Formats: sequence, structure tokens, C-alpha cells
Amino acid sequence: MKSQKKLKTLIKNLLFYFILLSTIIIGFSAFVFRQFDKSLYNSVDREIIQYQKQLKEISRFVIKENQSEENTDFSEEEVTNQIKTNVEKLGNPRIITILRNNNGQVVSSSLSAKYFADYIGKNEINNSELGKIYEIIVNSKYYYRATTCKLTAPNGDSYYVDILINTNSEKEMLDRFADKLIIATSTVIVLSIFISWYLAQKAIMPLIKSYEKQAEFVQNASHELRTPLSIIQAKQELLLQSPQSKIIDKSEDIVLALNETRRLTKMTKELMDLARSDTSKIKLNKEKVNIEQLTKEIIIPYKEMAELQNKKMSLEINCNKDIIVDKNKIKQLIVIILDNALKYTEENDSIGVIINNHEDKLYITVNDTGIGISDEGLKHIFERFYREDKARSREKGGTGLGLSIAYSIVKSHGGTIKLLHNKPKGTQVLIKI
Repeated sequence: MKSQKKLKTLIKNLLFYFILLSTIIIGFSAFVFRQFDKSLYNSVDREIIQYQKQLKEISRFVIKENQSEENTDFSEEEVTNQIKTNVEKLGNPRIITILRNNNGQVVSSSLSAKYFADYIGKNEINNSELGKIYEIIVNSKYYYRATTCKLTAPNGDSYYVDILINTNSEKEMLDRFADKLIIATSTVIVLSIFISWYLAQKAIMPLIKSYEKQAEFVQNASHELRTPLSIIQAKQELLLQSPQSKIIDKSEDIVLALNETRRLTKMTKELMDLARSDTSKIKLNKEKVNIEQLTKEIIIPYKEMAELQNKKMSLEINCNKDIIVDKNKIKQLIVIILDNALKYTEENDSIGVIINNHEDKLYITVNDTGIGISDEGLKHIFERFYREDKARSREKGGTGLGLSIAYSIVKSHGGTIKLLHNKPKGTQVLIKI
């Protein structure tokens, strides 16, 4: 069921990323094609418009020159010949011209009637479209950009000139570009499937890890809470079985139940601390703290406990100024580390605590010559409820949450914490805040 849910979520994410990437790629390709299309035909359109302006200017100039005060009328033939002459003066091998009269009939043309019969045969003039660029296709294989301009003769007659430029080369170039763009786009879309798969996996992995950690956390918490509750219940039932017994006779059972109650209370508090760290609700009350004074207050009781257990504990402090930290959290951090150091060392072992500061950074190093930890254990040491030797940890009252809390405290201060092997034996804890 779990694997099916994972696969379903993965496929949903895959489709989402694939559609998103494909839309972006196709949209970008369409934009590129549109811009290439516009830029390709812009120069052709400019050439047509420039030719149209020149034709109008030269026609107006020549007609005025030939016009006199005595003779202001021209015959249709004279006007037609004059306009034909003007068109020829602007001879451009790239441009094809068709001269039409007011009725739309062709007066002259540089087109071959054999190839352009259909186009030359049209006699409808749409005055609203004059001066606008349009496209035409002749014989289904010749492509042109064209415009129609109007020339007014002195006698009031109107003439129309169709200006055409062949764009077959531009069309072929555009088609080749479109083919290459389609191939490139298709290739990228295919690649986007693999990219989408990678992104989908990357997106879902934190969720899966979070779900797995949550499930593991609930399972471990249930297991850890069940044990002390079972012990407390069993001892209470034993007391109920002997209601006439004196307290002194049942002191051992009472002490054991109280110890488990304390352990349960401690675990509950630690779980609450971790829950706050998960939701980023750890509030730090930072202030200037004299680390030397704070450390001495914490370590003196532990030093006395170490002496009672025939262990050596040394302290070296090199802090020449106050550090801005959360005093209570730092105290909790040092207590966790020292508590672990005492738990996992034997008689005649030594524990060394070195504290110094440099450039507003606090460095805490705790070395011990205790039982140490395996290479595999170092990989999981900050995981919740992780205990390398569960039986021994339970015997010493450990919950497997201390170093997880220490990690969250250090992280909330923007620092780092590492556990290393202490040569030749034992463990070394390095903290930088």
C-alpha cells in the first residue's frame, strides 16, 4: 500500500513537471519562431514601403514638371505612359510591378502572363487595404509579399500599382528553421521526461523521508513509552496484591516505579522539545553570557560525580569575552554532552572539557576515553531514539533523545556539532556556535 501511494505521488509529480516543462519549451519555441518570422520579413516589408514612397514622389514630381498653365489636362494614354516611365525609372530586379487603371484592369506588368495569369486577372481593388502589406501565392509554389499603392493623375484619374517581392528564399529559410526548431523542441521535450522524473523524485524524496521519519518516530516513541508504563503498572498491581504490606517491605518496587516515572517525565519533556524544533518554534532568548562562569557552575557537580565513580575530569577554559547565546539552551547542551560522557566511561577513564572562543564563535570540545562508538553508530548518532547498545542505554537511564536535542540546540544557534573517534579510544565531541 505504501509503495503504491509512493508510485502514485511520483507519477503525479512526473506529469506536473512534464506538462510544465513542455509548456515552457513549446511556448519559448513559438516565441523564437515568431520573432524569426518577423525579423525575416521586416527587411522585405521595408523595401516594399520604401519603393512605394519613391514611386509616389517621382510620379508627383514628373507630372508637375510636364504640367503647364495652358495645359492641365492629359489624355489617359499620356498619363499611363508617364506612370509606366516612372515605374521603369525605379527599376529594381527584385521588385515586380503591375500597373492597373481605375477599373482594376492591367495596363502594364513586369510579370509573365504564363505564370501569373490568375493574379493579373483579378480586377477588384479594395481601397481600405491600400498601403497594407499582404501575402499572395501564385501557382501554389511562388510566394510574394505585396502591397498596392494609389497614384492620382492631374486629370483626376486613379491608377493602382501592385508592388510584389518574391519571398521563396525567405519561405524556404523559414521552413528549414521551423524543421530544425521542431526537431530541437521534440528532443528537449523527450529530455524533459527524464528531467521531470528526476525532479519528481527529488520533490517526493523529502516527503517520503519525512513520512518515514514520522512513522519511525511514532513507533519508537510508542515502544519507549510502553516500557516504563508497563513497569509502573506491574509494580502498582503488585502493591495492590499485598494491601497489608508495609512500605519498607515494598520499597524496592516503589523506587523502581518512581525511577520509571522520572524517566517517563524526562522523555515526555524531551519529546516536546524535539516537537518544537521540528516546527521551528524554538525561541532563543539570547543575551551576553560569561561562558567561563556558566561552564564552571555546570561542570563542578559533574566533576564531583566523576570523582565518586573513580573517573578523571579536567576543564580548560579560554574565553576572554562574553558570548551572545541562549544561556539556558547552552546549559542544556553542555549537560547533555557531559551526561553522556559520564554514562559511557568506566572507572579510571578520563574526560576532558576544552572551551574557548574566537571571533565571536564559541568552541566546545569534550574528549573521553570511554567505550566509544562504532563507525556505523557515528552515521546515526543524532537520530531520535538511536542507541548503539539499547540494553546498556536503558540500564543507564538513556532515552536516545539527548543528542537529537543537542543537535537541534546547536542548529538553532546556527552552529555545528560532530562526533568523532578519540584516539586511541573513546569519543570526541566538537561543537562550534
